[in-house]
Amino acid sequence: MSTETKTRTPRAPKLWEALVSFAVLIVIMTVALGFLGIEDPHIPMLIGVAFAACMSLFIGYDWKFLEKAMIDGISSCMQACLILMVVGSLIGVWLVSGVVPSMIYYGMHILHPSFFLIAALLICSITSLATGTSWGTAGTIGVALIGVATGLGIPLPMAAGAVVSGAYFGDKMSPLSDTTNLAPGVSGTDLFTHVKFMWRSTIPTYIICLVVFGILGLRASGSTDMGNVAEFTQGLQDTFNINPALLIPPVIVIVLIAKKMPAIPGIFIGVLVGAIFGFIFQGNNLGDILESSMYGFESETGIEALDSLLSRGGLYGMLWTIALILLANAFGGIMEKSGQLGVLVNALLSFVKGATSLVATTIATCFISNVLIPDQYLAIIVPGRMYAAEYKRRGLHPKMLSNSLEASGTLTSALVPWNTCAVMMAGFTGVAAIHYIPYAMFNWLMPIVVIAMTAMGRLTVKIEDDPDTVVEAE
Repeated sequence: MSTETKTRTPRAPKLWEALVSFAVLIVIMTVALGFLGIEDPHIPMLIGVAFAACMSLFIGYDWKFLEKAMIDGISSCMQACLILMVVGSLIGVWLVSGVVPSMIYYGMHILHPSFFLIAALLICSITSLATGTSWGTAGTIGVALIGVATGLGIPLPMAAGAVVSGAYFGDKMSPLSDTTNLAPGVSGTDLFTHVKFMWRSTIPTYIICLVVFGILGLRASGSTDMGNVAEFTQGLQDTFNINPALLIPPVIVIVLIAKKMPAIPGIFIGVLVGAIFGFIFQGNNLGDILESSMYGFESETGIEALDSLLSRGGLYGMLWTIALILLANAFGGIMEKSGQLGVLVNALLSFVKGATSLVATTIATCFISNVLIPDQYLAIIVPGRMYAAEYKRRGLHPKMLSNSLEASGTLTSALVPWNTCAVMMAGFTGVAAIHYIPYAMFNWLMPIVVIAMTAMGRLTVKIEDDPDTVVEAE
């Protein structure tokens, strides 16, 4: 009698199966976070992973394959997890050494409530444009701006929305940004053609954001208690040795990243410089530095709101975020390797008729990728490779594709609460993504503007109009 066991050959997933996996995750997240008031999305995400795995088993994949798919998905986010650990240490050290308190102190003296949101948008835009990193911008300048907003009485979701909008402006537009280089690479055009073309839709979108943030700032400033500002600044002075020299560490980190130093060593140098300044200006000892680096800083100013703001950071404090990233990428690994993501995207192609619908489909696919994978880079690479041939077949310039990839793949990543980028932004600002999303206007308005301008013919370009800037796609 034969002892051989028959193995089942996996089949291609059906559209309804992929839709059910997708819908279950969305429904569980919506019910848990929106209706039950659960603040931690980890268990809903874990349930989503389990259901996606069950659907893949039903399709015909074995558990060993799914385990590898999850591990591959998790492997893709290891760099982000390492960056989070270092940033957690950075925040803890910069708090105990007086770097962040000094940034907040001087910020409250310079920034007036009525134009705070515009200033936050501009400051983060300039920083991210100079460095090419949204994470580095939000994790340094953004942390201080949230502190200033707290002191000025600006609603934190609004402040976080301005920080996120500005941080992702540079992530999208800076030639130093990974995504700004990645999008033209997978599309088939060159970097500077890509950046130049993006300005057409970025400028009107940014102007709209400035106007709206200006109006929101005027409304928010009407309820500002300037006595609270005085209390905060006095509390900072009483607790820390405030000194302009303490603004040097964030400048050093920004310059290092702008000089293309990798994020992890650049941020770690910021930790070391902050520790040295803590020894000099606050009289910290090695124990203070190590404790804050690991467990975060515990503020004792006696002002409840200020202590709540400053008591944060540390590698340990980032484990919540890291756990969510691991679960989200496990889900993405299953959806991608089992073919469920691919069948969803192929279904979208059936709706493509003209240039506008192709651009809209590309943008929708990037967003779906950010929801399902969920990783910013894969949300650019996967749709870019899928649609590059279609744009070429229709005679459309590849810079239309690269522009669409940036408008959605890069920007909507911060709008999906369980996406790596949104989790990072929430960790840096202390504001859950579900709360800052309405105010992250640049991120959700940009895809709408791109589709609208394409429909008006302002972003429709044929290859024959600019053949010299078409290159071989990666």
